[in-house]
Amino acid sequence: MEDLKHKIAHIIDHTLLKPDATQQQIEVLCQEALENEFASVCVLPYYVPLCSQILQNSLVKVCTVIGFPLGATLTEAKIAEAHSVLKNGAQELDMVLNIGALKNGSFLYVQNEIDALAKKAHENGAILKVIIETCLLSEEEKLKACELVTNAGADFIKTSTGFSTGGATIEDVVLLKNHVGQNVRVKASGGIRDLKAAAAMIEAGAERLGTSSGVKIVREHLSGEVESVISKEQY
Repeated sequence: MEDLKHKIAHIIDHTLLKPDATQQQIEVLCQEALENEFASVCVLPYYVPLCSQILQNSLVKVCTVIGFPLGATLTEAKIAEAHSVLKNGAQELDMVLNIGALKNGSFLYVQNEIDALAKKAHENGAILKVIIETCLLSEEEKLKACELVTNAGADFIKTSTGFSTGGATIEDVVLLKNHVGQNVRVKASGGIRDLKAAAAMIEAGAERLGTSSGVKIVREHLSGEVESVISKEQY
């Protein structure tokens, strides 16, 4: 069962993005990530230096958010924010796509912004995930987002911030998985609170999960509460 624990833990971004998150809560988050061998901790930019210090020399990555949660800051501001967090030890960036620009049809602007952030991340040995906030997009807009994220060279497309009108759905994960390029993976986030939901997202094609319920999910997995799909070879 220990191997199964690791297979699910290794795709979880252990997340705490609440505006009132305290240092003590972030320290607990990091310790839980170390104990469970999660893929990363996903925290607000302010806490990147602290997490980098706690997690140094471990396999747990430091993930943070850019342009969060609305995505409507200027490209220059997103680049500056990325530069600062990368300098302070961030290894994964989850940027929010400019949703208004996408809806306006400003596709070149959106793609160029993602491209700039992808280059900044890759130059610093980091990866970029692009949050498209699926709950605010039509199917046509989701398909366009897949195209732009792929063309811009991002590493992941991510469903949700968890701070809008809805989170990840099975239908959206399937759609994204089927329409991004082969070099882009899918991260499901928002509303994944138990093993059943996590397993369903993985079955649909998600290769990373963003959740604040990672410890609970791993415990459910070890207890055998749900017949899980995590034992597939790809994990």
